[in-house]
Amino acid sequence: MKKLIPLTVLLSLNLTVKAQSTENLRKEIQQIISTKNATAGISVKGIEDKDTVSINGNLKMPMMSVFKFHIALTVLDQVDKGKLKLNQKIFVKKEELLPDTWSPMRDEYPNGNVYLTLDQILRYTVSHSDNNGCDILIKRVGGTEAVQKFINKQGIRDFTIKVDEQGMSSWDNLYINTSTPLATTGLLEKFYKGKVLKKETTKYLYQIMVETSRGLTWMKAGLPKDTELAHRTGISGTNDQNLRAAMNDVGIVKLPNGKHFILSVYLKNITEERAETEKTIADITKAVWNYYTNKKQN
Repeated sequence: MKKLIPLTVLLSLNLTVKAQSTENLRKEIQQIISTKNATAGISVKGIEDKDTVSINGNLKMPMMSVFKFHIALTVLDQVDKGKLKLNQKIFVKKEELLPDTWSPMRDEYPNGNVYLTLDQILRYTVSHSDNNGCDILIKRVGGTEAVQKFINKQGIRDFTIKVDEQGMSSWDNLYINTSTPLATTGLLEKFYKGKVLKKETTKYLYQIMVETSRGLTWMKAGLPKDTELAHRTGISGTNDQNLRAAMNDVGIVKLPNGKHFILSVYLKNITEERAETEKTIADITKAVWNYYTNKKQN
């Protein structure tokens, strides 16, 4: 007669196998970052499988343009509450389109003094990382304090926003807006599960994050072509000592089996060439993709 293995033993074996496999992923990521001239903070979480990997997950890291995700959430919460509408027109003054900053919106409307819909400004800001659009949205929702309050209300504590894009034109201010990798992953999960915005606004923001333009670099370079990736990037310039304050990519990846994983990669105080740092993010992403696509499904 066959002996039945107790359920508690099966569960224990399953957890042991899962822990061993995530430990292998952790070691692979640590190997990738071990020779890099940068401080890394990384968080991985399977949304459906709930397996996690964290390397310096509680380290406060400068967000750069990653914070445009948090700003978009705050704006869309006001859409959910009826205070704003995606089709409402906003008058963009010429003086709001600052010259010495990244702004596809300014490039398209160099003379300003034009009405653009909230939808257009959100797409410029989230999909194209427009710095002028970002600051227009911050003002529209009531300043950085309003963004801070809303994100904290979602149960996300390790998050600080005090300066807008214009404020970050000063090198010393690049380190003020921070988040931890774990806090970012936690917020992305809440967002994906519809716990931050209503169904329609969740779907809307997810889609414009899928449209984020970074070519086939950063996270995208580590994924098979046409993989669905909803993400937000962030990068600083370099100072006179060729130090880059930060380069980040955070997002949600859809797997071939329909499941998803969240990856938050933050790199700070980088002294390597940009191409090398981009490759680091791509290599980490590829390692996580391989882990999820090769693991046995229970």
